[in-house]
Amino acid sequence: MNTTRRIIALVALSALFALGACGGNNNGANNASPSPTVSPTTPATEGAGGTTQDVTIKASNWKFEPAEIRVKTGDTLKLTLENAQGAHGIEISDLNVKLKNNETAEIKLDKAGKYEFHCSIQCGQGHDSMTGFIVVE
Repeated sequence: MNTTRRIIALVALSALFALGACGGNNNGANNASPSPTVSPTTPATEGAGGTTQDVTIKASNWKFEPAEIRVKTGDTLKLTLENAQGAHGIEISDLNVKLKNNETAEIKLDKAGKYEFHCSIQCGQGHDSMTGFIVVE
């Protein structure tokens, strides 16, 4: 009997965590603003083939801001995650990048393409739609 109660308590706690990790109310609205083009912040050294761009992605209830980042082939992206609301992470599988709150990664973007990033921490009802893109032109 004790084991059954423990299992029920564990399941209940897990459900509460999964449903309440982000908090807030999304109401199914997509409040993402247009994604800006990131401008260079630091010139690269001669012959390096690009610039270094500092970008902070702010994660809140089921959205990333900006949701799209545009850079040029050869640029280095210095990417930082900031949790504005809730607990979130970023994973970019194709670039082998994983970030948690306040972490930064430098990514050399040598190949043109569209790279998806998504929330890597189960954060509630809108978790599956919490995605964005890095577009390398």
